[in-house]
Amino acid sequence: MRAISIVAFVSAVILATPVLADAQTRVLPAATISAGEIQALMGPRKPGTLPNIRVIDAGGHNVGVGVLYRAEGQTQNTAVHFKVSEVYHVIKGSGTLVTGGTVVNPKTRAADSIEVTREDGPGVTGTAIEGGVNHELKEGDVIVIPAGTPHWFSKINGSIVYLVIRIDPSQLITLQ
Repeated sequence: MRAISIVAFVSAVILATPVLADAQTRVLPAATISAGEIQALMGPRKPGTLPNIRVIDAGGHNVGVGVLYRAEGQTQNTAVHFKVSEVYHVIKGSGTLVTGGTVVNPKTRAADSIEVTREDGPGVTGTAIEGGVNHELKEGDVIVIPAGTPHWFSKINGSIVYLVIRIDPSQLITLQ
């Protein structure tokens, strides 16, 4: 419960940060994501299904909310999102997330790829991280990954499911 409160607090701070004058002149609708929508993505992703449940205009920046499932034995790629920060809240399972360091075998994502336009913005993908910091994550834990920070699950214990909040100040990710 405390971790959920932390996620709510971090999200509220991030959402309240844009220019307040703009918020006074333009009222945007709130977005609800049901428990059912979250539950539907808690297993392996069906082909063509995006991890983001919703991406909304939050007044000068976009915020995406999604769910990711990762299983032991699956290839886990390294990611660096140049413009998008992420907050992970582990719902189920555990694993080791490595952050920082140097990406091994970096490859720039194509500007028109689904990953860039519909998921988490421009960046690079790699095969591992050298010299990063290990974070042992388990159910209830929350981690904030600033834009530009390499991150990679080096180990997954069975499987891990986490809610991801993506903060996109450049509004690069398509609204959905």
